[in-house]
Amino acid sequence: MTTHPDFSSPRIAILGGGPGGYEAAMVAASLGAQVTIIERAGLGGSAVLTDVVPSKTLIATADLMTRVAEAGELGVKFDVDGGDFVPVMRADLKHINDRLLNLARSQSKDISDGLAQQGVRILAGSGRLLDDHTIEVVTAEGTETVEADTILLAVGAHPRELPTARPDGERILNWTQIYNLDELPEDLIVVGSGVTGAEFASAYNGLGSKVTLISSRDRVLPGSDVDAAVVLEEVFERRGVRVLSRSRAEQVERTDDGVVVTLSDGSKVTGSHCLLCLGSIPNTAGIGLEEAGVAVSESGHIKVDGVSRTTAPNIYAAGDCTGVLPLASVAAMQGRIAVAHFMGDAVTPLKLHQVASNIFTSPEIANVGVSEAEIESGKYQGDVVKLSLRSNARAKMRNNKDGFVKIFARKGSGTVIGGVVVGPNASELIFPISIAVKQKLHVDDVASTFTVYPSLTGSISEAARRLHVHM
Repeated sequence: MTTHPDFSSPRIAILGGGPGGYEAAMVAASLGAQVTIIERAGLGGSAVLTDVVPSKTLIATADLMTRVAEAGELGVKFDVDGGDFVPVMRADLKHINDRLLNLARSQSKDISDGLAQQGVRILAGSGRLLDDHTIEVVTAEGTETVEADTILLAVGAHPRELPTARPDGERILNWTQIYNLDELPEDLIVVGSGVTGAEFASAYNGLGSKVTLISSRDRVLPGSDVDAAVVLEEVFERRGVRVLSRSRAEQVERTDDGVVVTLSDGSKVTGSHCLLCLGSIPNTAGIGLEEAGVAVSESGHIKVDGVSRTTAPNIYAAGDCTGVLPLASVAAMQGRIAVAHFMGDAVTPLKLHQVASNIFTSPEIANVGVSEAEIESGKYQGDVVKLSLRSNARAKMRNNKDGFVKIFARKGSGTVIGGVVVGPNASELIFPISIAVKQKLHVDDVASTFTVYPSLTGSISEAARRLHVHM
């Protein structure tokens, strides 16, 4: 059947219910549009169901176990019936995975309920563009055609695989399958040292697995701040994570009781399980992009401009399928910008240098704005101050030894243009630096703002003070 909604308000069809899709749907509905969202797997998309929410929930458990394991230095002792026996801490992986999957489903339902309350029509099914105004949707009941004044594509991405390393969901896994395990991997090999690989290596090390991280580059987190990567590698070494740098996995095979990974130099690494973290591929094949006039890059990502427009006049795109930045926050912002632009609302184009991001390793690594590499290359003229958390009173009290605060200020003017935080809850601590970057605050504005004593934010204020230029 074909739907024919009331034409008195704009009709927006959204293909994909992840952060780019559902955030756009909420904004569009609040602005008076008639919104239909099409999603095949569940509202929230991979971010909620198989990626961000599950992984960060797993990491929260691992982080607690890491803190408890190091609690002895704070004078915390574990006695049983008054004796000297110290109980062994153990991760109940089935309980952990059941909890995180239930939490993901609950979050998905909350999003679905919120959209329904806003009057958004939710269609469960797979969609394909027929032209720049029409989506054909295959549902459990049959085929339906959705017509719209504008279309937003938020179709996401899926894990990249190697022909010589096919996941089987039991011993060889991608990051969507890892939550099916009931027993903690005794000896986990993680292939890929980018953000996802580093996070899972850190998490499973905290949960008690023996972890080997295979990195094709000189160091872990090759795209991140060098000082931050060095801190993480030092922590990995101290906690027993084995990092094989400049090593490329050519093949992963299953054995009777585990896996064997063959490296490009012919050497082999054996373990009980292998987790593949090899990046992602956009879900753009076979959805009618060519018929609708939507151009894609060589990698298959949809080309968009600063307000999320594609090369088709009525079609926008948001999220991982655009290849802009694979972050839920960026997807959501792209979706909101697209709706605001189409609806004629006030709109500010996406500015990537204002995007704050976080790597949920232990310790966490957060950054915003200009990078130190860009300053060193001469792209930006900036001054840099770095303060170790070892000198921070609150960090000492909590036995936080790993990390630092780094702030970048524009040379001459003293405007805050970027920063990096490495330490506990860096994802929260980066926010004041993000505000400074977004609002173009002077280092003196940050330095003269009261912080609590003692606090980790005190190091942010202190770093800003050290960037003060005497006039």
